[in-house]
Amino acid sequence: MRLGVLDIGSNTVHLLVVDAHWGAHPTPMSSTKATLRLAEKIEPSGRLSQAGEDALVSSVTEFTNIATSSGCAQVMAFATSAVRDASNTDSVLAHVKAESGVDVEVLSGVDESRLTALAVRRWYGWSVGRVLNIDIGGGSLEMSNGVDEEPDVALSLPLGAGRITREWLPEDPPGRRRVSMLRDWLDAEIAPGAERLLAAGTPDMVAGTSKTMRTLARLTGAAPSSAGPRVKRTLTASSLRQLIGFISRMTAADRKELEGLSSDRAGQIVAGALVAEAAMRSLKVEALDICPWALREGVILRYLDTQAGFTPEHSGKVQ
Repeated sequence: MRLGVLDIGSNTVHLLVVDAHWGAHPTPMSSTKATLRLAEKIEPSGRLSQAGEDALVSSVTEFTNIATSSGCAQVMAFATSAVRDASNTDSVLAHVKAESGVDVEVLSGVDESRLTALAVRRWYGWSVGRVLNIDIGGGSLEMSNGVDEEPDVALSLPLGAGRITREWLPEDPPGRRRVSMLRDWLDAEIAPGAERLLAAGTPDMVAGTSKTMRTLARLTGAAPSSAGPRVKRTLTASSLRQLIGFISRMTAADRKELEGLSSDRAGQIVAGALVAEAAMRSLKVEALDICPWALREGVILRYLDTQAGFTPEHSGKVQ
């Protein structure tokens, strides 16, 4: 079965075409992205602007045509923080449906966390034991802890790299005092969630997912993406602190020159690094492994399980 997964995030719209069937490893066939920065197109009233809506409709229509021409039997479209937070979500998605024929599922933050945890569990398997996962998106931070495919605790906080950049780091480069204030604020915001996560049990391994986490690992010496997904990549708290001291003194234009950092991430990587540092500090994590699977793969796996007739009921665990 060839599937198209359309991920409408705060920064990008990403189409992933995979060949997959239940019980098998989903094989990526193609990947197409467009940088829309929808979160930056939210008006003071809370509405997604007309320009943002039009850009979204155009991209979804274009990517749906690509998926169809690629032979996809199904296109699964989902939206996360930016669309979820807009006050005109329903009308925007009705417009998307009318123009593209695609129904977009709006995921809650907790569902993002749960589906990412599913992907991480399937990637590593049961043998690794209890897994704590940290995922940093453009609009939100997702964290989970559990021993099963349904985590014991799944949390989402509005602490994404793009959101923090807009709200806390308007200067380029950010000043030392501002960075120090942000560190203290992030500690306070993450602490209650970290307490819940740690109360669920001591993790046997800690994983990190998302483009932000992969980029941070790359900037601290991990292998490039060209080395393949099965190469072990780690991110340590000590190397992350050193990286923050370096990149927080650079302008976004200078950061664009760093190997392993895409130009569209250069503006928000400082905020992403500070969120990662605060999460690791609050959770008492000194090192984590970068997992190549995340939310998109979780959506695929959930779909395949459902198609195979395997529909596990929500276990009633704390969310």
